[in-house]
Amino acid sequence: MTAPRVLVVDDEPQIHRFLKPALEAAGLAVLRAETGAEALRLVATQAPALVLLDLGLPDMDGQAALVRLRAFSAVPVIIVSARDREAEKVQALDAGADDYVEKPFALAELLARIRAALRRVAGPEAKLDPVLRSGPLEIDFPRRTARLDGQAPMHLTPREWDLLAALARAGDGRVVTQRHLLATVWGAAHVEDTQYLRVYIAQLRQKLGDAAWLIRTEPGVGYRFGAER
Repeated sequence: MTAPRVLVVDDEPQIHRFLKPALEAAGLAVLRAETGAEALRLVATQAPALVLLDLGLPDMDGQAALVRLRAFSAVPVIIVSARDREAEKVQALDAGADDYVEKPFALAELLARIRAALRRVAGPEAKLDPVLRSGPLEIDFPRRTARLDGQAPMHLTPREWDLLAALARAGDGRVVTQRHLLATVWGAAHVEDTQYLRVYIAQLRQKLGDAAWLIRTEPGVGYRFGAER
């Protein structure tokens, strides 16, 4: 089996020296780019399975590179950057990044994010399983039901169900921004009504009980769902 190729886009040589052996030890092949232009060329010609993208590139801002990349490719992109402002994270995620990891980062966490992103794109994306299982939770999309440990379906309001389904469809470990959830569940007119989201997330966690850990908060950005493995 051919190893999935990961494109590392960063102008710091030490990042490449650190990541290349770690990624190869995890069974991945590594492509290298130090500029946005080179990254875009490699995505177009080499079709990597995933991109690790720094925002501070010498020829263009990483946010601009992401927008240009998304114009022609749906490859998963994980931002790996020292920029830690909430606005930067939200902008990148709304522009199409799949995840955001701050420098300095723990290698184990980054590898977990990579595995989660690669799982999401394994196989035909159009064939979403009608039943999703994550940890103790089973979600049946056609029946609009959720069960914990095989018990009777949880009592969810229509809005609570819509919110849980939106989180679950994003995939295990993927950051879903507040604006995306609000637009999906409440409509585009409510993308600033974050209080709705806080209330309903709290209600969902209460109903999940001991499984409330399945919904994790990314402060100021959004939420992650699922039992990452």
